[in-house]
Amino acid sequence: MVARQAGLGLFAGALFGAGLAMSGMADPARVRGFLDIFGAWDETLAFVMGGAIIPMAMAWRVQRRMRRPMLAASFTLPDTRDIDWRLGAGAVIFGLGWGIAGLCPGPAIADLAINPRPAALFVASMAGGMVLFRLINRP
Repeated sequence: MVARQAGLGLFAGALFGAGLAMSGMADPARVRGFLDIFGAWDETLAFVMGGAIIPMAMAWRVQRRMRRPMLAASFTLPDTRDIDWRLGAGAVIFGLGWGIAGLCPGPAIADLAINPRPAALFVASMAGGMVLFRLINRP
């Protein structure tokens, strides 16, 4: 069962990365073009986001009707919907990093295969931020 889960996860991640690479969404210049709404705006990312909403909406509807996932004993869903200062601060930091680097975690991982040097710097910084959060956020 664990091997099937890992294999399916690897397949899904590879498919996602291939989609990012083929659509050009792993290109930081394309992301910066999307964020430049008062300049040379590139609307491509809006279509990608819109295209992602439809299958995700269908997946949530299917999930509600399922008793359990196909490859696990139960669903693991967030148990809270609270919006607090930590979530807001994290969103601001994420947005700033996305705007400055033109990368977010998914495209950065995909870029390790396409454009490794700048992506490696971003991924290392991202990992450093995760480690720092773990050190600061100890119970």
